[in-house]
Amino acid sequence: MEKSAQGSNDSSGDGSSASLPRVLGAGEASAIVIGTVIGSGIFLIPSEMMRDTGSSLLVYLAWIVGGLLSLFGAMTYAELGTMMPYAGGEYVYLRGAYGDTAGFLYMWTWFTVAKPGSIATVALGLARTLEFFPAFSHLADPVLSLPFTLHWAQMFAIAVTWLMTGLNYLGIKKAGDFQLVFTVLKAVLILVVVGLCFFAPSGTWSHFLTTLPHAIGGWNGFMLALIATLWAYDGWSDLTMVAGEVRRPGRNLPLALIGGLLGVAALYMATNAAIQYVLPAQAIAASEWPAVAALRMVAGTRGAGIVAAAMALSILVALNGTVMSGARVPYAASLDGLFFRRFGRVHPHFRSPSTSLVAQGLVSTVLLLFLGHFEKLLDLTVFAEWLFYAMAASTVFVYRRKLPDATRPYRVWGYPVLPGIFVGSAVVVLVASYAGNLKGSLIGTGLILSGWPVMWLIRRQRSIG
Repeated sequence: MEKSAQGSNDSSGDGSSASLPRVLGAGEASAIVIGTVIGSGIFLIPSEMMRDTGSSLLVYLAWIVGGLLSLFGAMTYAELGTMMPYAGGEYVYLRGAYGDTAGFLYMWTWFTVAKPGSIATVALGLARTLEFFPAFSHLADPVLSLPFTLHWAQMFAIAVTWLMTGLNYLGIKKAGDFQLVFTVLKAVLILVVVGLCFFAPSGTWSHFLTTLPHAIGGWNGFMLALIATLWAYDGWSDLTMVAGEVRRPGRNLPLALIGGLLGVAALYMATNAAIQYVLPAQAIAASEWPAVAALRMVAGTRGAGIVAAAMALSILVALNGTVMSGARVPYAASLDGLFFRRFGRVHPHFRSPSTSLVAQGLVSTVLLLFLGHFEKLLDLTVFAEWLFYAMAASTVFVYRRKLPDATRPYRVWGYPVLPGIFVGSAVVVLVASYAGNLKGSLIGTGLILSGWPVMWLIRRQRSIG
């Protein structure tokens, strides 16, 4: 069992005596879960799910099953996080259970592709959402076409990426306060959308009985809808990456992970129901943005603008949570001697992992400049996320066996069944994503394995130094 060098979260590498402070309470921690999970998916995927299932009953069943599977994962991570409440989250669990190589390859993947890819995708999603408003319609226009095509949307995405990076550079207290305030505002806007739909005179409960005759349907359709819900619930694990900055982690981590995810599920179900109260199944399936279509029917252009504004705010808050969590992984690896010493630097005044944040911003910028299309960014992240979900959750079995007497402020209920169900579901999604996008998954596999020679070079450099 590997011993982490960051039990006290001391910085290293540049002689700084600063450390990452435990300043996040239960409110900020919950906001990281809710704010990071709820992005644009809540407003977009009802149409995809209806095309998959063709049935309201199966749509809601998928939401419930997806929520339960995610809850099992959050409960599993709550045990791991309270047992090892350090910066890095999954990196810490993997390294402790499976050794330095597993930990490094996870960190390498997250640093080079997964987190920068997520940041770039979310930032581009914000630009695409803002194009709804006439003032931002120029974002779709090209800035230049040679030597490569560059759009204003990419430039905007780069700017907002550095805005959020700058906020986090100023310290996690400021970033956490931002997350809390705007997650509350996000939830209020979502509830406003739900309320407007349910009070609409044109709405009817009979829409819940409508079907889509030419949907995929059956078991295959349900599984596709279930995978869509798992993506919609994705992001709750980000809280564990900042566990080293959460006060009273034995209490606040389980409270935020489990309570936050339940709150997300309630908002998702309410939003889906509100859309269906206004639109029949065929209208939902035909709309690219079903929530916008529903509010346009209820309140005209102003109503559609409310949804677009809610989407934009939702995406911005998710971006802050993604930037915040990603920088802690290379920071943690540096403390353990597995990455360049500079990445272990903590800013002496702001007490943030400053080098890791700047490096993450630079990698995200490169992706935005040269891989500007949504699909290309997603190709690089889909496979890796579910691979490491399965691996990280499986460490709970390793720790229960090898460290039975370790202090566990929270123990996952239903062990070993519920963690086993989550690991199994992660493997199913992993296989489905690999089979459904073989080229992207093979690229992802190659990027993960490319970390091996890098790890050897870093170790050699450290041994010489």
